[in-house]
Order: sequence, then structure tokens, then C-alpha cells
Amino acid sequence: MNKSVWLMSVGAFALSTPAFAQDTSSPTPVASPVEAGEVREPAAGDIIVTAQGRRQILQDVPLAVSAVSAESLQNSGASDIRALNQLAPSLLVSSTGTEANGSARIRGIGTVGDNPGLESSVAVFIDGVYRSRSGIGLNELGEIERVEVLRGPQGTLFGRNASAGLIHIISKRPNLNQFEGFGALTYGNYDHVRADAGVTGPIGETGLGFRLDGVYVRRDGFYNDVNNDIDVNNRNRLFVRGQLLYEPNDALSLRLIGDYTWRNERCCGAVYLDRQFNPLIGNLNEPANPLLVGGAPNPNGNNIINVLRDLGTPAVAFTNPFSRNIYVTPGRSYDGKTTDKGISLEANWDLGGAALTSITAYRDYDSWQGSDTDYSPVDILYRAADGNSGRRFQTFSQELRLQGSVFADRLDWLVGAYFSNEDLTTRDNLRFGANYGRFATCRLISGSGLAGFYDPTSPGCITPTGRAVLSNALAPAVPSPFGPAGPAIVAGLDRLNSVNDRGTTIDLYEQNSRNFAVFTHNIFHLTDTLSLTGGLRYTRERKRFNATFGNDNTACVAQQQALLPLLANPGLAALAGGLIGLTCQGNSTAELNGVSINDRRSESEFTGTGVVSWKPNRDLLLYASYSRGYKAGGFNLDRSALKSPILPFASTPGGAQALVGNLQFDPEINTAYEIGMKLTQGAVTFNAIAFRQQFRNFQLNTFDGTVFLVQTINACRDNLGGGDRDQSTFPTAGNFNPNAAATGRCSPDRVTHGVVSQGIELEASVRPSREVMMTLGATFADTKYRDNLVGNSSGAPLSPALRLLPGNNMSNAPEMVVTGSFAYTPPIGNTGLSGLFYIDARVTSDYNTGSDLFPQKEQDSYALVNGRIGIRGPEERWSLELWGQNLFNQNYTQVAFNSPFQAGASTAPFTDPQFPGGRQIFSAFLAEPRTFGITGRVRF
Repeated sequence: MNKSVWLMSVGAFALSTPAFAQDTSSPTPVASPVEAGEVREPAAGDIIVTAQGRRQILQDVPLAVSAVSAESLQNSGASDIRALNQLAPSLLVSSTGTEANGSARIRGIGTVGDNPGLESSVAVFIDGVYRSRSGIGLNELGEIERVEVLRGPQGTLFGRNASAGLIHIISKRPNLNQFEGFGALTYGNYDHVRADAGVTGPIGETGLGFRLDGVYVRRDGFYNDVNNDIDVNNRNRLFVRGQLLYEPNDALSLRLIGDYTWRNERCCGAVYLDRQFNPLIGNLNEPANPLLVGGAPNPNGNNIINVLRDLGTPAVAFTNPFSRNIYVTPGRSYDGKTTDKGISLEANWDLGGAALTSITAYRDYDSWQGSDTDYSPVDILYRAADGNSGRRFQTFSQELRLQGSVFADRLDWLVGAYFSNEDLTTRDNLRFGANYGRFATCRLISGSGLAGFYDPTSPGCITPTGRAVLSNALAPAVPSPFGPAGPAIVAGLDRLNSVNDRGTTIDLYEQNSRNFAVFTHNIFHLTDTLSLTGGLRYTRERKRFNATFGNDNTACVAQQQALLPLLANPGLAALAGGLIGLTCQGNSTAELNGVSINDRRSESEFTGTGVVSWKPNRDLLLYASYSRGYKAGGFNLDRSALKSPILPFASTPGGAQALVGNLQFDPEINTAYEIGMKLTQGAVTFNAIAFRQQFRNFQLNTFDGTVFLVQTINACRDNLGGGDRDQSTFPTAGNFNPNAAATGRCSPDRVTHGVVSQGIELEASVRPSREVMMTLGATFADTKYRDNLVGNSSGAPLSPALRLLPGNNMSNAPEMVVTGSFAYTPPIGNTGLSGLFYIDARVTSDYNTGSDLFPQKEQDSYALVNGRIGIRGPEERWSLELWGQNLFNQNYTQVAFNSPFQAGASTAPFTDPQFPGGRQIFSAFLAEPRTFGITGRVRF
């Protein structure tokens, strides 16, 4: 970590950090002395949360939970859950190829990738209603009361279980006592316009009240598409939420919520990274290296860079990614639309000896998006922006909780049940582009011993002389290097060109998931100071899967029929296999046209928690806990995972249906241990938590440049002798193993957890006066893969594409994060006016952004700073604020990935195992640059 970042880290500690939900206008509470162990009544400034299904003071909850107020989110400039990164150091929310499935991580653990078949390790709830994937939380939030972030396994308190943590967003309720409203208008750079408004109040004197909130946002994108002269990653969205609250008496409350979100945006562009490393000479300026040197292949050149350049990619595209210039193929688009709507009814009924809570909800989320899927100006892969590539979740859920207290309040008990029925429909139309055949043949010719025949302007990317030689037309004077098979190889190269504009017509994946659970969470007050909490959950999960494929890639079938016999020839197998593989990439084949497959899986799991807490006095809480979390298994919704594309489906008895089991993956289990301390001393609070989490069957989804792999990561108790670290490429490397995919197997009875997350979390807040609020948070986490990894619970070998995982830190899991905030709201004389000065910071140490941990995907340490200054009228009836986010314009990447189908040939200079990307080209989804603007607010 560089010196400036460390200095900012120290400065953040000296100031504060935001992780708590105090209201900066509340006075410091003054409480009378109480006896040891006595739980005091809430005072002004106390944070009330419902993290345990009960209204409790945050400092009295024996659980790792942070609460963030609406005021803190507003000051930080939050509009969706991504902004929580600034306010909760153990949390990281990011989005990649689509905002429809962003990822939230807690303590370095989260669901990796955009595959909709994987559920979220960190669950998102809004007003008690589970949202099917955490990316749905990237929508606008509207007016909220607070956000609670629960760390560690969850399942005995909320309807849906989660293996790593939970984010609960609680919106503001209708006001039953008086009529009030608000409005805000923002203008910022990138032509950012945001308008939000709301109104609430009683309806007569019937105990009925309403609330209506709305948000409209428009903003230009952060990427400039040079080829099409448009901006990408823009915002254009509308959010509306309406509520009715009915409280006819003190015993009954009914809250009806309906919301609607609409988005019509272009997302998500990516840039090339200038990180094609050559270990012999350092970071190579690739575009400056010609393909040939003196008529021979350039040993230091990257043939893929040169092919892309020769087919029209400007050299500048491979330099300075933070220019934010992208080069989208003309005619391709990132246009997409999203609608998210739903309705819920929450009923709370005091029955006298117990209280009943019911939450009934229906959600309908539909998102589709086009893409230039190769992220280059060469038309290699695309998804048409015609509505045939997207996902839809339709979810009904019902939660019931009954709770009360008995034995003179010595036992607080809670029992509950949960049911959900979800229909997931995924549509895909990934197709090869108009330049795919030319790109693929040039890639083969330039990356082999045939580079002397390379000519990107000729058919098949071969010079006329080369075509005659290779096809054996000049024999015996000039024999073909392929012998009698020469004509078949040349025909195969020509056949590859017929793949252009072929591929998926429509693939339709349908999954029905039913989840039923019963749970209980009970707090036994053994003495006035000692409590024991016990929670248990039983979950039954059933999933049914169907897929129907449409495909017009007839070239794949023809290629397999013509070239499969050549695989038996050692001298031709690599080239023949490469021709077939490039033609049938991702199992794109007309052999699947009209084919349907189906499968089902059922699983049941017991999870739970146990907590011992001791409160020796009103100011100190000590606790220790054990918990077991669970995330369901499922299906990889990607046909490329069915098999290797080289062999036809017909070679497997039963065809595609016989291979459907390859799409399944096992449930993720987290065994967690935690000890904590929560201390309150007047205006100061300080919390310290130590944790250890052990994940078995960690669900990892990674893109290896060709296909998306879903493997459940475990470890073997035995030494695998490097079998989990070998590779099947780079033949001159010392660790080359042609059978790498089959080595590193473990006996099933020797399989154990493969991921460990452990560390310390610190949180503090200081309020020296009602005008000043400082907060502090830090997370020091060691979240890594164990040694001797295997690919599932049966002990199958780890994929060679994941050979860097054993013993290394997980992706997007920095070892240190420090967050800090400072808020100052001084009165301005006796005018009733007040000022606002607010600043927050997040300092992050180095981490790798790629799920395969290639070193080219490393992100250096960085610091993000947000700030806001303003003036507010009497009783904050109006305000005017200047704000900035990412004030120092810190450039960093959210996720780096292997550019699709853009891995080059590897010769001696690129065989160092420390640089396993070889000649793979890398792309990245960048984080947002500096934004700034002005906001005016009114309240009445």
C-alpha cells in the first residue's frame, strides 16, 4: 500500500467512520444510574433496530449488526445499496456486466458472477420482503428510515436464509398524526438530474394514513462509445412507492406497500486493461509489437492484439483504460430495460399473550439487455437488444412469526414459518458476430507455426501461396505440413467463416423454486446479567429446471463430422481440436436446435445459532456465538457447462439430457464462530468483534475466457501433491501436465471446507455535542482459499482454470478496510439557520478483482472520499447543499475479467506460471469517476 493511502487510513481512524444510525440532530442522552445488568429504556440518540425480530437498542443486541440512518445515507449521496460501501467496512457491493445481478459481499464472501441460477450469499430484504437477487437492490431506494447490515449466517430471524449476511432496508412509514411532505432537486456533472418528492399524512380520523414517494433520475454515461458517438452506463429511471397504514387500535396494524421501478439504460461497457504482462521484459506495450519480425513470428508479441488491430481495433484501445473510451461495434448496443414491481401486506396483531406478524408479498422483476459481448470494435460476439436476452423473477412469499414472553419475561420466544414460490425465466440469444470467422481463423494462423502465411485481407486469413501449400496443391515440390490431411484442414478454416451471424436464436431456461422453512429464535434470561440465545431452522428446497435451445450454427455439426477423425493423429489433433472448438464455442451448435432438457433437485438442511451474552452493567455487553448458515444448491443456467464443445452431443448416449447433471451444484454451508464486545460510555460507543467462518461447497462462478464455470470449492485433508495447481497449457512450463483436468482428486470422506474468512471488526462513534458526530469502522479480514482444493463435495479435481486459488486470498476481499465520517451542523447565530459540513472516507488495501485470481486483475490500494457542505433553514424546512463523490477522482476497477475468446497462442516468453494469463487479453468494468453537484430540499 502506498504512503498516501496509509496516511489517509490513519486520518480516518483519527476522525471516525460511518456504520451507525445516529441522528445528528439528537442530543447526547443523559441516563440515570442503573443496577448491573439492567436494560435501560431507549433514550434520545439510541439506535433502535429489529435485527432479532424485536425492537432493541443496537448496543444491546449480541449480534454483528450495523445500522445506517437515512441522514447518513443522504449525506453520503446514497441512492442504492452500493453507497453502503462508504458506511460499512465489512460490506462491498459491486456490479459488472449487468446491474440485474450485482453482487454484495460481507467479510469478503459473496456470490460471484452474473449467473441467475446462483442465489445471493448476502440476502437483500426491503421492508421484510426478500428480493431474489442482491442486484435488485441496485434500484432506487426512495425515502428510507434506516438500513441494517447483519454480518454472518442468517436464518432464524428472517424468512429467507443467507449464508454470509443480510441487508435489510426499512422504508419510512406513513404519518398517522399530521400531514407533511418533502421535495428535492439535484443537478450535477454528466448532466445529472434527480428529482424526488413525497407526501404523507392521515386520512380522516379513522386510523388510516398514506405515504407516496417518487424518484426520477437521468444522467449521462461514464463511458464514451467512440464508434457510435453515444455514452454508455447512463441512468434513466423512475421509482414510485405508495403505502397505506391502518391502525384502528393499539393491538392491530396493517401496512400495505406497492412499488414500481422502471429503467431504460445502456449498461454495461468495459475497457481493455493495459496489463498483458511479459515476465521477461515487464509490462509490454503490446500494440507497438508487430506480428512478424524479419519474416518470423515475434516472440514478444501478442498475436491476439495484432489480429484485433489488423481487423480494425485502434491501438489506443489497449492503452489508458481510464480515458473511459470504448469502441462498440457499429450496430451493437447495450440498451436494456428493467421493470421491478410488487406489493406486500404486513400485519401485526397483539393477541394479548403473544404477537403475530404476517408478511405476504408478490414480486415481479423483468430485465433484458443487449451487449457487444466481446467488448471490442471487432464483431466477435453479441446479444441483440431485442428483448430476447434477459431474466424474469416472479416470486410469491409468505412469512409468519409468533412471539411473546413467559416466565416473568425470563424467556422471549419466537417461532416462525416461511414459504416462497419463485419462477425464474432466463432468455439468451448469444450469437457470433459478423467478423467472428475472420477473427477465429486469423487467431489460429497467427498463433501457430503458420504465421508466415498470415494475411488478414485474404479468405481464411491465409496468403494465396499459403493456401496452395497447406491444401497440398503444390506437392510434391512443396509438401503441405499437414500431408494428405491438408485439404481437410483448409476446408475447416473456410468452414469456420460460415459461423458469422450464427448461434443462439433463443435459449429459454425455466426454473421453479419452492422453499419451505420453519424456524425459532429464543432468548433465555438466565439471570439479570446472563442470557442464552438459541435458534434453529429447518429448510426444504425443491427446484425444477427446464431448458429449450434454439440454434442455427450448422457449421459446428459439419466441422465435427469432417475433423473428428483427425483427433487421432498426434500431429494434427491440436489444430483440428482448435478448429472444432472455435466453431462450436460454448456448445453453440444446431445439434441442439429444438432440444429440451429437464432436471430437478431437492435438499433439506438444519441450520441455527447459539449465543451466550453477559451484560455485567448497563454499558457493557460481552457475547460469544456459534451459527450455521446455508445457501441452496441449484443449476448453472449456461449450456456451455454441459460438456466440452469438441465432441458432438450425439457421442453421449442420451444426448444433452444425459448431461444435464453437469449443470447442478451443491448447497453452500457456512459454520461461523464469533466473540464480541459492545461498550457505551456516555457519548462514546465502541464495538469489537472477532470472527471465523468456514465455508463448505463455496459456490464459485468464474469466466475462463471461453465458458462460465460453476464449481463448489472444498479442500482435501490429504496432500494432493500440487494436483490442484497444475495446468494443461504452456507446454514448456515446469508444471505442465496434459492431464491436469483429471489430477488432484480426493476421496469423498476426506473432503472438508475450502474457504476460511476470519478477522476483527471495530466500530466506534463519538458525539461530543449535538452538533458534532464522528464514527469509525475498520475490518481486518483474512478471507482465503485453503490449500489442496477440490471442485466439489465428491472430491472431483479443481479445474485447471482455477489453479491459482489454493492458499490465496479470495477475489474482492481486501485484508483491510477503514471507513470514517465527520458531520458538523453548527447553528448560525440566533437566526434559526444551521450549517452542514460532512465528509466520509473508505480506505481499501490491495485485492484481486478476478475470480480466477490472475495477477493481471490485481487492484492497488485506494481511498474514496465523499463530501457535502450546505446551509439549512429553521427546523430544516429547506436546505441548499454542494456535494461531491469520489472527490479526488480515484480510478479503480470493480472487476477485471478475461476478454471473451481473446486468448492468444503462448510461446516460451509467456510460460512463467506466475503470469498464468499468458497472452490472454483482459478487460474491466470500471468504477464511477468523480461526480459533483448541487441539491436543494424543502420540507413542509
